[in-house]
Amino acid sequence: MDSAVLLDLLGNENRRRILRLLSHKPCYVTEISEYLGVSPKAVIDHLRKLEDAGLIESHTDDRRRKYFHIARDVRLEVNVSRHGFGTKSAYPANPSLDIQGRCPHMHIDLELRSLEPTADGDGDAATVDGDAGTGDAARGADDRRGDLAQLAAEFDELQDLENELSLAQRWVHGRMSELLDRVNDRLGVDADSRFYAKLLAAVTSTDGSHRAVVEEVDADPQAVEDGLQRLADADLLARESGRWRLAG
Repeated sequence: MDSAVLLDLLGNENRRRILRLLSHKPCYVTEISEYLGVSPKAVIDHLRKLEDAGLIESHTDDRRRKYFHIARDVRLEVNVSRHGFGTKSAYPANPSLDIQGRCPHMHIDLELRSLEPTADGDGDAATVDGDAGTGDAARGADDRRGDLAQLAAEFDELQDLENELSLAQRWVHGRMSELLDRVNDRLGVDADSRFYAKLLAAVTSTDGSHRAVVEEVDADPQAVEDGLQRLADADLLARESGRWRLAG
């Protein structure tokens, strides 16, 4: 989903309240209307917009009552700073995604937990028919308690990881702002510091040719050429044999 569309949808307080309610349980129109304190007609209009966007969907129960529920998980990020504004939306990745391979700059201590019951084979099965049922019931209760304990422990770990990732993200944003401030100090307060930082990074990560830098930053070729020249005027870049490099 386009993040701008999602941001527009969530700009309405009643739609945010509807999603908050539906995050707890599926609801029908009358329930939502009473919760919001608005007319059913207004609720239906909000639900239609959320449904058209794919955020919610509906199902009908045995009594033909129509319930609405959240269709899928979506994460929306909004970044507002002195150096830029941006929004980004994403759906959760598959739980089996190789996080360690995709995030080389991070080390996450992940202990994979198997929720599958272990099979002991036919080793310790009770031989007395009267005790077999009791033994099976006891083992079943133990397995359920074990599964619940495992789920609770994993939930606790994932909550901690979520909080730590939030702190790490704040740290990265702080460092990024500091770095872009330093770029501004070298180029002037009117400079698009993020763009120039991208140019510097592209020069160091490519062969320094104009074409390679343009492809790396994915920007207008003339804007890239003007930006590279400005960095050269500030004695940050130098050009040799048609290729850019860091000055000095």
